[in-house]
Amino acid sequence: MSGLDDYMLPCLNKTLFGMECLGCGIQRSVLLIFHGQFLAAFKMYPAIYTLFLLFIFLIFNLFIKFKHDYKVKMGLIILNVLIVVVSYLIKINH
Repeated sequence: MSGLDDYMLPCLNKTLFGMECLGCGIQRSVLLIFHGQFLAAFKMYPAIYTLFLLFIFLIFNLFIKFKHDYKVKMGLIILNVLIVVVSYLIKINH
């Protein structure tokens, strides 16, 4: 990919226990997005785009408050947790 691979943090869980964690792949997925490989980024870490959406919403919500912001925030958090857990379970069973 690029020289940025040399600066990625190793997964402590994978290093110590030999098993991937729920966040394994997120750094590589972000790097793939920077390289324009959007489908590969999704395959690497399926929650990447919903996480971006959540972070954008959280930053936006710091400055602009609206009536149902808590419901939207909680909905996005639950959606992300579900995607992360389901994709992790699929990954470890294959």
